[in-house]
Amino acid sequence: MLKQPFAIGRRRALAGTALAALGLCIAPWATAQEPWPAKPISLVVPFPSGGTTDVLARALADALSKALGQPVIVESKPGAGATLGADYVAKARPDGYTLLMGAVHHTIATSVYKKLPYDFQKDFAPITTVAMVPNVLVVNASLTPAKSVAELVALAKASPKELAYGSNGNGTAQHLIGTQFQASTGVKLLHVPYKGSGPLTTDLLGGQVDMSFDTITPVLQHIKGGKLRALAVTTAKRSAVLPEVPTLEEAGLKGFDIGTWFGVLAPAGTPKDITAKLHIEMARIIKSPEFAERMRAIGADPIGDSSAEMAARIREETAKFARLVKEGKVAVE
Repeated sequence: MLKQPFAIGRRRALAGTALAALGLCIAPWATAQEPWPAKPISLVVPFPSGGTTDVLARALADALSKALGQPVIVESKPGAGATLGADYVAKARPDGYTLLMGAVHHTIATSVYKKLPYDFQKDFAPITTVAMVPNVLVVNASLTPAKSVAELVALAKASPKELAYGSNGNGTAQHLIGTQFQASTGVKLLHVPYKGSGPLTTDLLGGQVDMSFDTITPVLQHIKGGKLRALAVTTAKRSAVLPEVPTLEEAGLKGFDIGTWFGVLAPAGTPKDITAKLHIEMARIIKSPEFAERMRAIGADPIGDSSAEMAARIREETAKFARLVKEGKVAVE
């Protein structure tokens, strides 16, 4: 009489084991198929807080969090001219949860650094360019003899290597613009690299450095407040937020047309459906009247181009800066 219940119990135990095994087989599949995003997304900024990259990233992250229904967290990883943060993202899992707020600096670094642990064109999947921001030549307001580019050049020629200009780091756009400025004018300046616009602006206001070629965003309020003096913008046309400030071309320096673009990239290999969704949502945000107004108020021109257009921008600017780096003999170990 005891054999039948025992047999039934044994069969039930075997059935339970089989279902458990089936569950183990199904679980990874179910996890892989869960809708994206299912957890917070990290947007890596390769500069310290307070700079243009950080400001743009936070504005985009705020709107993107609402659009995707998951927090988009801005994570600062500064150092080595923005290459440390880029390397971190290049080596991240390509699942759409780690993104890079890249910039023009990365197309310059390709030629400036002799060895990089990543390939900017091969190890990333461009999503969209967020904005273009003109760079502006500014001096501390206490530098009274320099009220124009011509007067700054005269002052620098009278005291070689005594005037210091700050940049966001070796191999960044500000560094390269400073190098080209010296080549075009024949002056010799002292280059002081920083990890980003935040600490650079602090020292520029404090007089530790005399000038910079930074993007408009971090210095705009100080220009309007009279603590910094804008002498020229480095792009081919004037800035809408500083219409009275001439271009370097207008100031007599030929061949200047360097601005700073900022855009979002994912690690290469990220599923195309994820990068496509990111592009759709980001482009919609960037082209919205609210975001566009927010960008223009800080001197940025919103873009929101296609992934293919951003990839083409990266290829073209990498080639352009390779020529400028070679001509300026700029190199970083």
